[in-house]
Amino acid sequence: MKPIIIFFFLSIIFANVVAQPPEQLEKQRMEIKKELEKTQSLLNKNKALTSENLLQWRLISKKVNLQGKVVENINNDLKNLNNNIYLIQKDINRYDRILDTLKAEYAKSMVYAYKNRSNYEFLNFIFSAESFNDAIKRIAYLKSYRNFREKQGENILRTQEQRKKRIADLNSAKRKKGETLKVQNQELATLATEQKEKDRIISELKKQGKDLNKQIAAKNSQLKKVNNAIAAAIKKAQEEARKQALAKAAAEEKKRLEEERKAAAAGTTVKAEVKKPAKSQPESVLLNAENIELNNSFTKNKGSLPWPVDRGTVILHYGNNKLPSGDASIFTEGISIAADVGTSVKSVFNGTVSRIVNIDGMYVLVLQHGRYFTTYSNLSNVSVETGQNVTTGQVLGKVATGIYGNGAIDFYISDEKHGYDPETWLRK
Repeated sequence: MKPIIIFFFLSIIFANVVAQPPEQLEKQRMEIKKELEKTQSLLNKNKALTSENLLQWRLISKKVNLQGKVVENINNDLKNLNNNIYLIQKDINRYDRILDTLKAEYAKSMVYAYKNRSNYEFLNFIFSAESFNDAIKRIAYLKSYRNFREKQGENILRTQEQRKKRIADLNSAKRKKGETLKVQNQELATLATEQKEKDRIISELKKQGKDLNKQIAAKNSQLKKVNNAIAAAIKKAQEEARKQALAKAAAEEKKRLEEERKAAAAGTTVKAEVKKPAKSQPESVLLNAENIELNNSFTKNKGSLPWPVDRGTVILHYGNNKLPSGDASIFTEGISIAADVGTSVKSVFNGTVSRIVNIDGMYVLVLQHGRYFTTYSNLSNVSVETGQNVTTGQVLGKVATGIYGNGAIDFYISDEKHGYDPETWLRK
C-alpha cells in the first residue's frame, strides 16, 4: 500500500512541476491566435487568386495544426482549473474538520464555565488553596483559561472567514471552468470545420491529377536548377579564393627574391628570418584574414538570424515534403516561404553578393558569408550587384510569383560541403 501512496504523491508533485501557469497559457494562446490570423489572411488571398493548389493545402494544414494547438492550450487550462478546484475543495474540507474540532472543544469549555459560573465556586476554588502562592497561581490559571476560551472563539471566527474566502474562490474557479468549457466547445467546432475544409482541398487536389503532377515536376526541375546554381557559385568562390591565395604567395615570393637581389648587389647578405612553426591549415579555402571574423559571427548567430521576409509562411520545409496527391513528394535543400508578390526580400546577414543568375525568368541571388552561403530564389528583380557588400536587413529584391500562382521565395543556407535546415538558423 505504501508504494502506491508514494507514487500518488510523486504524480501530484510532477504534475505541479510541468503545469504551465495561467498567464503563460494565455500568452501562448494569443501568439497562436496571431499566427492563425496571419495564415487565414494568406489563405484568403490565395483563394482569391487561384483555385485549390499546394499552397492552399499547406496553409489549411498549418491552420488545422494551429487550431489543434489552441484546443490543446485550452485543455491545459482546464487541467489547471480542475487541479485548482481540487485543491480549494481540499482546503474547505480541512477547514470543516478544524471547525468541528474547535466547536467541540469550545462547547466543552462553555459547559465547564456554565457549571462553575457562580461567584461562590470561583471564590471557593481560590480560597481552598493551601498557600498564598498557590492562590495566586489559581487566579492566574482562571485568567488564562478565560483568555483561552476567548481565543477559541476568535479561532472559530477566523477559520470561518478563511473557509468563506475559499468557498468564494471555489465558486470563481467553477465559473471560470464553465466559461473555458464553452470556449473549448467553440474551438473544437472550429477545428472540425477546418478539418473538413482540409479534406475538401485534398479531394480537389487529387481530382486535378495531371495538372498537380505537372506543378510538382516543374517545382522539382526548378529546385534542381537552383541547386546547380548554388554549387556553381560555391565552386567559383573557391576558385577565386585559390587564385587570390596563389597570387598573394607569389607576391610574397617575388618580394623576397627582390630583397635578396638588392642585398647581393650591395654586397651584403639578407638576414635569414627565423621560421615560425607552420600554422594549421584553415578549415576552408574560402576563409582568409578578411572574412574569418564575419564567418565566426555568422556561426554564433545560429538560431537568431532574421527571416528574409517580414511576413511569410513556410510551405515547404527542409528535406522531403509529402504531398496530398498519392505518393508524390518534393525534396528541397532549403525552405519555401509564401509571401505577397512584391514583398521585399532582405539579407539575413552581412555578406558579399557572390552570384546573380536568371533561371526560367526568375532571379536567384547567392550571398557569401565567409565559408557560408545564403541563397534567395524566385525574385522578380534584384537591387544589388555581383561583388557588392551588403548588410543585415538590406533589400536584395522582390518576391516573384511562384509556380502555384502565389508569391513565394526559396531560401537556402549552405557551406562548400553541404546544406543546412534554414529553420534551425532563423529566429523562432
